[in-house]
Amino acid sequence: MAHINLLPWREELRKQKQREFGLMAAAAVVIAGLIVLLSHLHVDGMINNQNQRNAFLQNEIAVLNKRIGRIKELEAMKQDLLARMNVIQELQSSRPESVHLLDELVRTLPDGVYLNKFSQRDRGLAMDGAAQSNARVSDYMRNIDSSEWFTGPRLNQIKTTEVDRRRIANFSLRGSQKAPKPINAEEESSEVSP
Repeated sequence: MAHINLLPWREELRKQKQREFGLMAAAAVVIAGLIVLLSHLHVDGMINNQNQRNAFLQNEIAVLNKRIGRIKELEAMKQDLLARMNVIQELQSSRPESVHLLDELVRTLPDGVYLNKFSQRDRGLAMDGAAQSNARVSDYMRNIDSSEWFTGPRLNQIKTTEVDRRRIANFSLRGSQKAPKPINAEEESSEVSP
């Protein structure tokens, strides 16, 4: 049999397989790099898209916050106007009360009792005056208690002094104003008509 040397052929086959392996490894590295690059570009695009959406949402939130601020200002203005309207309504409803109050003040004063000072704060009343006797002050307090416009008379102080050989009782009273029961429209019209 002839002797054939297979070593160079094997060596060449080994070199060819190593080149093929190197080419395959380089191709795998290139493909892996492309995949990484494409996935990086895709993720970067998604991040940019989300950043744009976030910026859009932030702009819309800023617009809505301005609108909410304006709505809050309008609500505050509304509350202020409602408070003013309530004050005006209270003033309108209490306007005749001052006339009735002064009229009732005169009606409750018995003979021999004189007021030197009268003041009102909210619903509280303060009356300082002089009377011919302590009994007249008591009558005045009873009149106040039975009045439909006054309530709760409290005697703070009473001092008896002598002026021109007459005894005078100087007094200080406190009380409250009460709103009388509303008058029906029929009663009101009958009071007005002769």
